[in-house]
Amino acid sequence: MTTTPELIHGYLQAGLECTHLEVEGDGQHFQAIIVSPQFAGKRLIQRHQIVYAALGDRMREEIHALSMKTLTPEEYQG
Repeated sequence: MTTTPELIHGYLQAGLECTHLEVEGDGQHFQAIIVSPQFAGKRLIQRHQIVYAALGDRMREEIHALSMKTLTPEEYQG
């Protein structure tokens, strides 16, 4: 099964509280803008770890490259 931006969107929506979520990609390389209150007070590496945890094994098995912007709702508004 080919991984699509829509699939990744669904995985993230199910595993992470998002106030805004955009996922684009070509089936191999994906880009995401993820806005979540769960990122508040977290450093960049911690935010990415939260996303990786939400994706679980899919990050190793299905998703080959994911570039992401992780923002709090306040950062996204500003």
